[in-house]
Amino acid sequence: MKVTLSSAAISDLEGLIAIRIEAMRESLERIGRFDPARAGARLRDTFSAPHTRHIKLDGARAGFVVVTPHASGLKLDHLYIRPAFQGQGLGASVLKLVFEEADRLGLNVHVGALKESASNRFYQRHGFVETSTSEWDVEYVRAFSVLKAPLQTTA
Repeated sequence: MKVTLSSAAISDLEGLIAIRIEAMRESLERIGRFDPARAGARLRDTFSAPHTRHIKLDGARAGFVVVTPHASGLKLDHLYIRPAFQGQGLGASVLKLVFEEADRLGLNVHVGALKESASNRFYQRHGFVETSTSEWDVEYVRAFSVLKAPLQTTA
Protein backbone atom coordinates (compact mmCIF):
# COMPACT_ATOMS: atom_id res chain seq x y z
CA MET A 1 0.00 0.00 0.00
CA LYS A 2 1.62 3.24 -1.16
CA VAL A 3 0.02 6.39 0.22
CA THR A 4 0.95 9.72 -1.31
CA LEU A 5 -0.24 13.28 -0.92
CA SER A 6 -0.37 15.64 -3.89
CA SER A 7 -1.26 19.31 -4.20
CA ALA A 8 -4.79 20.39 -5.00
CA ALA A 9 -5.86 23.24 -7.24
CA ILE A 10 -8.94 25.47 -7.28
CA SER A 11 -10.18 23.43 -10.27
CA ASP A 12 -10.41 20.39 -7.94
CA LEU A 13 -13.02 21.98 -5.65
CA GLU A 14 -16.17 20.34 -7.05
CA GLY A 15 -14.55 16.89 -6.98
CA LEU A 16 -13.45 17.46 -3.37
CA ILE A 17 -16.98 18.48 -2.41
CA ALA A 18 -18.26 15.22 -3.89
CA ILE A 19 -15.72 13.26 -1.83
CA ARG A 20 -16.69 15.17 1.34
CA ILE A 21 -20.38 14.44 0.82
CA GLU A 22 -19.69 10.77 0.04
CA ALA A 23 -17.49 10.35 3.12
CA MET A 24 -19.80 12.19 5.56
CA ARG A 25 -23.17 11.01 4.32
CA GLU A 26 -23.64 8.07 6.72
CA SER A 27 -22.66 10.03 9.85
CA LEU A 28 -24.84 12.99 8.93
CA GLU A 29 -27.84 10.82 8.04
CA ARG A 30 -27.53 9.04 11.40
CA ILE A 31 -28.09 12.31 13.27
CA GLY A 32 -30.61 13.71 10.79
CA ARG A 33 -28.33 16.46 9.45
CA PHE A 34 -27.48 15.29 5.93
CA ASP A 35 -27.69 18.28 3.64
CA PRO A 36 -25.47 18.09 0.54
CA ALA A 37 -25.86 21.82 -0.14
CA ARG A 38 -24.63 22.74 3.36
CA ALA A 39 -21.76 20.23 3.13
CA GLY A 40 -20.69 21.72 -0.19
CA ALA A 41 -21.07 25.31 0.99
CA ARG A 42 -18.86 24.77 4.04
CA LEU A 43 -15.99 23.48 1.93
CA ARG A 44 -16.56 26.08 -0.78
CA ASP A 45 -16.52 28.91 1.82
CA THR A 46 -13.25 27.80 3.43
CA PHE A 47 -11.38 26.21 0.51
CA SER A 48 -7.67 26.92 0.40
CA ALA A 49 -5.85 25.12 -2.40
CA PRO A 50 -2.37 25.67 -0.87
CA HIS A 51 -3.46 23.80 2.28
CA THR A 52 -5.33 20.99 0.51
CA ARG A 53 -3.77 17.72 -0.60
CA HIS A 54 -5.22 14.78 -2.47
CA ILE A 55 -4.77 11.42 -0.77
CA LYS A 56 -3.79 8.76 -3.26
CA LEU A 57 -3.55 5.05 -2.63
CA ASP A 58 -1.48 3.28 -5.25
CA GLY A 59 -2.27 6.20 -7.58
CA ALA A 60 -6.06 6.21 -7.08
CA ARG A 61 -7.66 9.33 -5.53
CA ALA A 62 -8.97 8.02 -2.21
CA GLY A 63 -9.73 11.26 -0.38
CA PHE A 64 -8.25 14.56 0.68
CA VAL A 65 -6.76 16.30 3.68
CA VAL A 66 -6.66 20.00 4.59
CA VAL A 67 -4.17 21.25 7.18
CA THR A 68 -4.17 24.98 7.95
CA PRO A 69 -2.31 27.25 10.37
CA HIS A 70 -3.98 27.57 13.78
CA ALA A 71 -3.34 29.99 16.64
CA SER A 72 -1.53 27.27 18.62
CA GLY A 73 -0.37 24.87 15.95
CA LEU A 74 -1.97 23.28 12.92
CA LYS A 75 -5.64 22.61 12.28
CA LEU A 76 -6.66 19.38 10.59
CA ASP A 77 -9.66 21.04 8.94
CA HIS A 78 -10.69 18.10 6.77
CA LEU A 79 -9.70 14.47 6.44
CA TYR A 80 -12.04 12.55 4.19
CA ILE A 81 -11.54 9.04 2.89
CA ARG A 82 -13.98 7.73 0.29
CA PRO A 83 -15.98 4.80 1.74
CA ALA A 84 -14.51 2.33 -0.76
CA PHE A 85 -11.05 3.05 0.71
CA GLN A 86 -12.00 3.11 4.40
CA GLY A 87 -10.89 0.42 6.83
CA GLN A 88 -7.51 -0.12 5.14
CA GLY A 89 -5.36 2.02 7.43
CA LEU A 90 -5.30 4.91 4.98
CA GLY A 91 -6.49 7.52 7.50
CA ALA A 92 -3.83 6.38 9.97
CA SER A 93 -1.16 6.68 7.26
CA VAL A 94 -2.27 10.22 6.46
CA LEU A 95 -2.31 11.17 10.15
CA LYS A 96 1.23 9.84 10.46
CA LEU A 97 2.33 12.19 7.68
CA VAL A 98 0.53 15.15 9.31
CA PHE A 99 2.06 14.31 12.71
CA GLU A 100 5.55 14.06 11.23
CA GLU A 101 5.15 17.54 9.75
CA ALA A 102 3.76 18.97 12.99
CA ASP A 103 6.49 17.35 15.08
CA ARG A 104 9.22 18.72 12.80
CA LEU A 105 7.72 22.18 13.28
CA GLY A 106 7.08 21.68 17.03
CA LEU A 107 3.35 22.29 16.63
CA ASN A 108 0.18 20.81 18.11
CA VAL A 109 -2.53 19.48 15.79
CA HIS A 110 -6.16 20.49 16.40
CA VAL A 111 -9.20 18.76 14.93
CA GLY A 112 -12.97 18.86 15.29
CA ALA A 113 -15.29 15.90 14.75
CA LEU A 114 -19.03 15.60 14.41
CA LYS A 115 -20.59 14.14 17.55
CA GLU A 116 -21.64 10.50 17.11
CA SER A 117 -19.26 10.09 14.18
CA ALA A 118 -16.87 7.13 14.09
CA SER A 119 -14.14 9.71 13.52
CA ASN A 120 -14.18 10.49 17.26
CA ARG A 121 -12.87 7.02 18.10
CA PHE A 122 -10.39 7.27 15.25
CA TYR A 123 -8.91 10.53 16.53
CA GLN A 124 -8.82 9.31 20.14
CA ARG A 125 -7.00 6.13 19.06
CA HIS A 126 -4.37 8.31 17.42
CA GLY A 127 -3.56 10.41 20.47
CA PHE A 128 -6.01 13.30 20.24
CA VAL A 129 -7.42 14.50 23.56
CA GLU A 130 -10.84 16.14 23.85
CA THR A 131 -10.68 19.84 24.70
CA SER A 132 -14.30 20.98 24.29
CA THR A 133 -17.72 20.13 22.90
CA SER A 134 -20.48 22.11 21.27
CA GLU A 135 -23.98 21.19 20.15
CA TRP A 136 -22.73 19.29 17.10
CA ASP A 137 -18.96 18.88 17.41
CA VAL A 138 -16.14 17.67 19.64
CA GLU A 139 -12.79 19.49 19.54
CA TYR A 140 -9.48 17.69 20.08
CA VAL A 141 -5.78 18.43 20.25
CA ARG A 142 -2.75 16.22 19.73
CA ALA A 143 0.36 17.66 21.36
CA PHE A 144 3.54 17.56 19.32
CA SER A 145 6.24 15.16 20.37
CA VAL A 146 9.87 16.09 20.32
CA LEU A 147 11.73 14.08 17.73
CA LYS A 148 14.72 12.43 19.29
CA ALA A 149 17.86 13.05 17.34
CA PRO A 150 21.07 11.20 18.11
CA LEU A 151 23.41 13.07 20.41
CA GLN A 152 26.12 14.90 18.55
CA THR A 153 29.54 14.49 20.08
CA THR A 154 32.78 16.10 19.16
CA ALA A 155 36.04 14.20 19.12
